[in-house]
Amino acid sequence: MSRYERWNALLELLAEHGRLDVEEAAGELDVSAATIRRDLDQLARQQMLTRTRGGAVAHSVSYDLPLRYKTARNADAKQRIGTLVAGLIAPGEVVGLNGGTTTTEVARALAVRPDLAEHPESGQSLTVVTNALNIANELTVRPQVKIVVTGGVARPQSYELIGPLAAQVLGELALDTAVLGVDGLDTEHGATAHHEGEAAINRLLAERARRVVVAADSSKLGHRAFARICGLEAVDTLVTDSQVPDALAAAFADAGVTVLTA
Repeated sequence: MSRYERWNALLELLAEHGRLDVEEAAGELDVSAATIRRDLDQLARQQMLTRTRGGAVAHSVSYDLPLRYKTARNADAKQRIGTLVAGLIAPGEVVGLNGGTTTTEVARALAVRPDLAEHPESGQSLTVVTNALNIANELTVRPQVKIVVTGGVARPQSYELIGPLAAQVLGELALDTAVLGVDGLDTEHGATAHHEGEAAINRLLAERARRVVVAADSSKLGHRAFARICGLEAVDTLVTDSQVPDALAAAFADAGVTVLTA
């Protein structure tokens, strides 16, 4: 296991339990306690956690794992979801993408769509509106994609731009499809995010779109996060992986959401 894989695993455990014990973490990851102590010290220097005697604690109960440490989570499923979502987008559409690992995979799949990449001069291109700096960075070099980036204040955890500047830009735009990555989706609370600022901008993306597609692996389903993005009635399509329980998929379908599995 590489250092970054260990860090990812440690932050996953911290997100789940709220605190870590060095000896228990060493046993969980099958490495020495000294290695865990060094890892925790390095993560503490990055302000990812707070060191305690014998372990570490998360900064808050609404702990949000930064994007750069999420990339290994359910990576194969997220790539499949990204490909399926990209296939739902028609040439010429205006597409809104918020930040996150799954929507990043959607952006990557759109970037290599043959019908978009081969004939940009024919008008078969896309306009992508995003508040995610990493997605804008990846798509800016694609001549077939027009990128519109909202203003706002960048969150280092997600690379998303939030705040009134982002809201002002989105208030002037109309989208065909909004593709939303979420931290939770359930039948009672709808789509939710860990951070209220991100949730507010994501809500605007949904409100400005004719169609809302939620792209989320099955680990996000049946759960809720701190801040509400939108109710389930605002979601047209859910694209997830094949591990979603049948009962949960049926509940979403009964609520009027088209469920597609990748």
